[in-house]
Amino acid sequence: MTAPAGSPALRFGYGTNGLADLRLDDALGLLADLGYDGVGLTLDHMHLDPLAPDLAARTRRLAHRLAALGLEVTVETGARYVLDPRRKHGPTLLDAAPEDRRRRTDLLLRAVRVAADLGAHAVHCFSGVVPPGTGRDVAWDRLTASLTPVLDAAATAGVPLAVEPEPGHLLATLADFHHLRGLLGDPAPLGLTLDIGHCQCLEPLPPADCVRAAAPWLKHAQIEDMRRGVHDHLPFGEGEIDFPPVLAALADIGYRGLTVVELPRHSHAGPHHAERSLPFLRRAAATTPAPRSATPEGSTV
Repeated sequence: MTAPAGSPALRFGYGTNGLADLRLDDALGLLADLGYDGVGLTLDHMHLDPLAPDLAARTRRLAHRLAALGLEVTVETGARYVLDPRRKHGPTLLDAAPEDRRRRTDLLLRAVRVAADLGAHAVHCFSGVVPPGTGRDVAWDRLTASLTPVLDAAATAGVPLAVEPEPGHLLATLADFHHLRGLLGDPAPLGLTLDIGHCQCLEPLPPADCVRAAAPWLKHAQIEDMRRGVHDHLPFGEGEIDFPPVLAALADIGYRGLTVVELPRHSHAGPHHAERSLPFLRRAAATTPAPRSATPEGSTV
């Protein structure tokens, strides 16, 4: 589908997981001052802790702050140690112990409630890494069972659940996302988070073609630079991605969610990268893409 003439421009945000050294209120003020349209809010101990008391009241205050600043929001759930101080991203939806899987499901249910209260575009999540000794069929069974109550809650709240293909995880590619859709019976609340860098890293299609292929399910977009075969989120200009075709594809499909800069390993210089990233994206969005080469993006041929 093509965006109609005169349709709104792409809306850019910055992820709070790349501003982890700032208080949330300071991070939001910074992004508003820089001209961002919104924020990818990672629920974490320093930014709207989902496990601390009075979550509903804190969420209401945040909703007022976002409205005052004119910032839109997507809720992200990729905090590294919010559930387990010793295990990165643990527990997952794939863990052997049912009580561990329930802890991750509970976090996602909290995220859906927060997203509904904030008027967020979507709730982001990912599958997790397959535990050692676990067969893939078992892992898929665990994932579908763990996500079912979250999808039910998302349907009730009217907030899409946008699953992200993540390198190294059970659900790592667009093909894996479609496999999940089939296992779940293609539920309406199930959407897709597309990370542009991940497309460059491991998808067979160039990133712009991934955007077009993902169009019917795309609910959230993340963006950064990356190199083929290396899962390392890089500031713009340090990787291999040709961004004008990617942003043109997002505009052409009529994508209306946030496109959020995802630089979680650069929080030590978060304000610098936030200031630099938005002009880069705006210039790339205003650049007419060059004619497509016969050589796929990321190819070394």
